[in-house]
Amino acid sequence: MTPPPASPCPEEPDIRLLVQFATVRIEFAACLTAALVFVQEVGARRPCTVAVVSGMCAGLPRLPTERLYLLP
Repeated sequence: MTPPPASPCPEEPDIRLLVQFATVRIEFAACLTAALVFVQEVGARRPCTVAVVSGMCAGLPRLPTERLYLLP
């Protein structure tokens, strides 16, 4: 079994994200900065609800393209 991918910002805490479409719910782990940018950008432009959820992130997949949300 391969280990989960490492955070692109190991000095930041991981945040649990919940993305809810009409019939699909997806949860991801992301570093704090990427999570904040994701919530602002995707939540405003997509027909979905994005929320930061309290709880452990262990075992969750990382946010796809997480590194792109860290670029200026």
